Amino acid sequence: MIQSMTGFAEKKFDSKTLSAKISIRSLNHRFLDWSYRGAQIGEVENKLRAIFQKKLHRGRIEVFFELNYLDPSFWELRINEDLLEKILSSLEKLSSRMGKRVDFSVENVFSLPNVAEFKRKNFSGEEAAFLESSFEKTLDDVVRMRKREGREIGKEIRRQLQNIKQALKRIEKLIKKQPFFIRERLKKRLKELKHEAPLSEKKIAEEASYFAQRYDLTEEIARLKSHLGYVLDLLSPEREEPVGKKLDFIAQEIYREANTINSKSQDIDIIRGSLTIKGEVESIRQQVQNIE
Repeated sequence: MIQSMTGFAEKKFDSKTLSAKISIRSLNHRFLDWSYRGAQIGEVENKLRAIFQKKLHRGRIEVFFELNYLDPSFWELRINEDLLEKILSSLEKLSSRMGKRVDFSVENVFSLPNVAEFKRKNFSGEEAAFLESSFEKTLDDVVRMRKREGREIGKEIRRQLQNIKQALKRIEKLIKKQPFFIRERLKKRLKELKHEAPLSEKKIAEEASYFAQRYDLTEEIARLKSHLGYVLDLLSPEREEPVGKKLDFIAQEIYREANTINSKSQDIDIIRGSLTIKGEVESIRQQVQNIE
């Protein structure tokens, strides 16, 4: 089943010691790209990245974590008592010399370098598992959105393929008139050559062969049909691997065949049909840019 590369999910989770708000945004990208912002989670980030790499194959994933620590024991307070004692002693001496008291609040303690430090304890195994599970649930929502959008993109591409098939059928009917245009071109060419020099049978055969090859569309039609069948195969729900790059490539091949038909045809209606195909292919290529 095809997936788009865009999606978004935001969820909140609570445990006994942690409250986590997780946001995940999925964007278009040529490769698989990871971007993390928010609370410092240490080695847990590597585990989250491993989870995301198993579930997605292409796209940029932007992850944001907001954590609230519900248990005060999660934090360690370290105070450099010797340094603080020296500072307070100096302030007392300064107050004595100035003849008035110099106030020193608790807030001042935490603003002084190397005096006080709040340090977060490492996550326990249970807390790390909670963060990983919460992330995976949020990511699953993103994946569901990507699949839902992928189904809609698939429907649109199938509709465009149907338009291409209809244009191709019209072209096949019109091709039956091609020999008439080739014959008229050949007559005109032979007439021009007769004015230059007498024509041999070999020369006539060469000119006939040239015009037959120049304006024959049989191979282009066959390749177009083959390409369309391959696109339908890539869109099959049974497909599990990413197909975005393959679809982009085959769309280019369809465009190239339509271009060749356009340049070789002598019938304005066939040219219009090839332009219809090219227009639909351009729309498909725009859709494909958002497929994993």
